[in-house]
Amino acid sequence: MNNERVFKMSFASVYPHYVAKVERKGRTKEELHTIIHWLTGYDDKALQRVIDQNLDFRAFFGQAPRMNPNAPKITGLICG
Repeated sequence: MNNERVFKMSFASVYPHYVAKVERKGRTKEELHTIIHWLTGYDDKALQRVIDQNLDFRAFFGQAPRMNPNAPKITGLICG
């Protein structure tokens, strides 16, 4: 996979697709936010700023307040 292409995508453009997918799977937007908070340290207010500022994924992860030290243990694919 070309990670550079993903890093250039705006988080705001993908976020609605994340919400739609979790809801299709019987989960909630709040549960999605719990995972994002756990992974990145963003709270709801900071996450909304990321969306409003149209940050790309490189900035989303690069400016994350506190990446979870267990993040590297996550394996698998998001879409694939």
